[in-house]
This record gives sequence, C-alpha cells and structure tokens, in this order.
Amino acid sequence: MQEILVLPLPGAEALDIERVALEIEDLLHRPVVVGDALRSVDEAYDPSRDQYNSRRLLQQLLGLRPRGVDRILGITGVDLFIPVLTFVFGEAQLEGPGAVVSYFRLDNRYYGLPEDAAVLQERVVKEAVHELGHTYGLLHCADTLCVMRSSTYVEQIDLKNRHFCMSCARAIYESPAAG
Repeated sequence: MQEILVLPLPGAEALDIERVALEIEDLLHRPVVVGDALRSVDEAYDPSRDQYNSRRLLQQLLGLRPRGVDRILGITGVDLFIPVLTFVFGEAQLEGPGAVVSYFRLDNRYYGLPEDAAVLQERVVKEAVHELGHTYGLLHCADTLCVMRSSTYVEQIDLKNRHFCMSCARAIYESPAAG
C-alpha cells in the first residue's frame, strides 16, 4: 500500500497533526505517517502580498519527499495564495505527489469568531482529503455533499461531508494512481 507523508509546516502548531493524520488514513484507506516539522517556508513568502505562494511551497515539499513515499501533504498556518486568486485553502498537483493545506482562513478567529478547535480540525481534515483527492486524479465534484466539491468560502467547507460521494469513491479506489 502506498504511503502518505504529512509534514507539519510553520504555523501548524495549533493543530493535532497526529489526529489529522489518523483521520486522513481512515478516510483514504492508506497508511499515513507524520514526518518532522519543516522549520521554514520563507522561500515561498511574497512580501508584496504578505502571503505565501502555494506553488513555491509545493515545490519545496516535493524536494523533501523521500523514496517510497507516494504522496506528501504539507499542513501550515500561513496564508496561501496563487497568483490569480486572493487566497487558497490548499493546492495539489492533479495526479501528482504533492499537496498543501493552510488553516489560516479555516480558523474561526480569522473571521472574528470564538476559537473552536473541533471545527478547525474538521475543516483541515476535509481540505486535506480534498487536496489529496486531486493528487489521485479527482476533479471538483458537482455533488454538494462530496468532499471534492469546490469550496471558495469556509461556509462551503462546513456544508460538505468529509467523505467522497459514490462516484468519486469509485474513481479514487479504482484508479491506477491509487495503487
């Protein structure tokens, strides 16, 4: 079975990464291990936006992927963007080995609401499974409850499930990339 490596990145200290990894393992039916925390993501920082370029961060992660690890997922608390969007919750390589998720805008405190660790954890798990789904070749899904449904706003993440719909589940578990 192909292994997924979860790397805590700077800013990820507010999460129970071990628990996130166990939940991803349960949802994807693949072994997940947590690696050593990465100390810096400074090379992805864009001072003109005061954000971190998720594509540069993905490249940094891919350079750290050990042999025998099928997928690598970075989890961070820094604010991510891609040049054409104001922000992203995460990014992945379609049918590639790398994905990154940020909880910067998944945290209730970003919106001036009281901290809720359980809600934050659930949102991170959903986004991690969503981004890893892309690495296995899944596109955005029209099913409003499917974890692969596109989410532009945090409220949309809250409305969808953490599970794949039947169609996406069939595709991910039968795809050659699923190994």
